Amino acid sequence: MSYDELELDRIGDRKTAVFFTISDTTQTYNFLVALAFSQMFNLLCERADNVHGGRLPHHVRVLWDEAANTGQVPGLEKLVAVIRSREVSLCLFYQQWAQCKAIYKDNAETILGNMDSVIFLGGREGSTIKEISENWLGKATISMQTEGRTRGQSESFNLNTQRLGRELMTPSELATMPGDYCILQLRGLPPFYSRKYDLKSHPNYKYTAEADKRNAFDLGRLTSRRMRKIDPNEEYTVYEVDVPDEHLEEDEDILNYDDLDDPDAFV
Repeated sequence: MSYDELELDRIGDRKTAVFFTISDTTQTYNFLVALAFSQMFNLLCERADNVHGGRLPHHVRVLWDEAANTGQVPGLEKLVAVIRSREVSLCLFYQQWAQCKAIYKDNAETILGNMDSVIFLGGREGSTIKEISENWLGKATISMQTEGRTRGQSESFNLNTQRLGRELMTPSELATMPGDYCILQLRGLPPFYSRKYDLKSHPNYKYTAEADKRNAFDLGRLTSRRMRKIDPNEEYTVYEVDVPDEHLEEDEDILNYDDLDDPDAFV
C-alpha cells in the first residue's frame, strides 16, 4: 500500500489482466478489494471521458467471483448503470440472490435491473428460486381435460377442456434442476433452458492447471516484498523536511514493527 503498482486508470488503454486474490475464510482485508473496485470504476470512467472521448480503446471485463465475500462497494447501483457506455462490463457471481440483498439492501433490485443477462446455475435457496419462477420465467398456457361418467338407468359421459396458466418451472422443479443445465435470461428475449458448456472440450483447456499441473499459476514468482533496487546512475531530487519534535513520538507509534513479517523489507 506504500506505492502504486496497479495503474488502475490504465487498464483500458492496453491489454491487461489484474487478479485480486484474497482469503475466502478471513475477512480482514476484504475492504481493500472493495476499495480497489470502487476506485477502478471511477478512474476508468474519468479516463474514458477526459482522454478517449467517452469510450476506452480496450473493453474492460470485470469477473467478480464470490462478490458476497468482498464487502460492499459504495454506489455500485449507480456505477453499473454508467460504466457500460465507457466499454466496461461487470459480471457478478453470487451463491444465491439473498447474498446480494443482504449487502445492498433495497439497491439490490437496481443492480439486478441494470444487468443485461442473468444466468442461474442451480441452487436450493428459497428466495432465489421463487424470484426466478415468478419474475424471470413467468407462466405458460396448458390445456386440462376432465372426464366425467355417470352410471345409472341412463349412463352419461362428459369431457371438458380448459386452458390454464402454470409456472414455466415451479420452485420445486428449479430446486431439482439437473446440475448440467442452466437458465439464461437475456434482456428482451424469453429465458433459455440450456445445457452447460463442458470446459474440457474448449481448445484452450490444455493450458489450464487442471489439465496439466505444470500450468499452475505461481504467484510467488511475481510478487516481492522489497522495492526495486536503486540505480546509482539515476538522478534523484532530494527534499529536506523539518519535523517538529512534538510529532516524532506520534510517528513512531504509527508503524509497529512487531506486526511486520519482514521488517528489513521496509526502508
